[in-house]
Amino acid sequence: MDMLRFATAGSVDDGKSTLIGRLLFDSKSIFEDQLDAVESASKARGNEYTDLALLTDGLRAEREQGITIDVAYRYFATPKRKFIIADTPGHAQYTRNMVTGASTADLAIILVDARKGLTEQSRRHATIATLLRVPHLVLAVNKMDLVDYSEDVFEAIYKEFSDFAAKLDVNDLTAIPISALEGDNVVERSARMPWYQGTSLLHHLEHVHIASDRNLQDVRFPVQYVIRPQHSAARDYRGFAGTVASGVMKVGDEVLALPSGLTSRIKAIDGPEGSLTEAYPPMAVTIRLEDELDISRGDVLCRPANHPQPTQDLDLTVCWMDDRPLTIGQKIGVLHTTRSARAIVKDIAYELDVNTLHREQGIRQLGLNSIGRVKLRVTTPLMVDDYDDNRTTGAMILIDEATNGTVGAGVVRAI
Repeated sequence: MDMLRFATAGSVDDGKSTLIGRLLFDSKSIFEDQLDAVESASKARGNEYTDLALLTDGLRAEREQGITIDVAYRYFATPKRKFIIADTPGHAQYTRNMVTGASTADLAIILVDARKGLTEQSRRHATIATLLRVPHLVLAVNKMDLVDYSEDVFEAIYKEFSDFAAKLDVNDLTAIPISALEGDNVVERSARMPWYQGTSLLHHLEHVHIASDRNLQDVRFPVQYVIRPQHSAARDYRGFAGTVASGVMKVGDEVLALPSGLTSRIKAIDGPEGSLTEAYPPMAVTIRLEDELDISRGDVLCRPANHPQPTQDLDLTVCWMDDRPLTIGQKIGVLHTTRSARAIVKDIAYELDVNTLHREQGIRQLGLNSIGRVKLRVTTPLMVDDYDDNRTTGAMILIDEATNGTVGAGVVRAI
């Protein structure tokens, strides 16, 4: 079975955690002791029903406040597919957590409360999901039971979201009316909305096509670690360990090592369970070459005829995640795949308004949760691709050198 990674996003109290709890409960993916713990916690909070949101709200602070703060990951499987869920927070101050959850997602579920319609956070999360090039979006209009399962309410929200999504260049958008609390259209089709002719949410998650979304065209293999055993039996072994970012690597293929520019051929590919004839994303493997090349952590193996051009000038779309603003002239750390570098902020071209998508120019800084176009100059050449072509080599994180904390996320892509 293949695996689908998806993230839930939306405004506060739109029902993200309840939806995931319903998926886990109705698909019989939770243990009895987990359910007992949730039932006990629900009674302690005075609820007359089992609050399935507590299945994902694991932190004590989250349970006390009834909100999601951190990204909660859950795993489940059906006979059709395996799933990894990232339940992301809805509060504006935790937008950075949403970026974390969506960065590796194949699909994003944007939840909207049927009573409230689109909010600023709904638009913000849709914008971030699009900037992160999440291939598939699902608009889940939740709490339909509180609007009498009205088709007019659903259609109005769908039209408003579709008009907004048209400005974001969304490739695949599906809209589903649901009630996470009651279970309507979550795992099974609901008889309460006969006007809806589509599938349930779980059916859509099981059948959405993601194979063509993988980076299979251009070989990119960032080297994470050089393996040189010290014991005599394997002293001649020299392998380059890492995760295949894109493309298919086969034994006998010619590869180019960057930034040195030297070429060789793949002698062997070693996986966790033995030798392999080929490797592809997201496999973690060790590559052995026919020639003794000087390769270290941060270098990249690729095709000689198709390789990124090392550059020290970066033009990024940045989501800023720190309370202290990003300013022109600021020095910052950059982590790109397995290579680290220092950088200076040369310019901030504009800040993006997530509601109107207006580009405000002439600004000198980006505040918390702001999205904008930033130009950096790095000390070490980086082998970057356009984010539209490669989500791994086209992305990087920004690091505060004093605290070593992540303060921003950037993609090599214009908006």
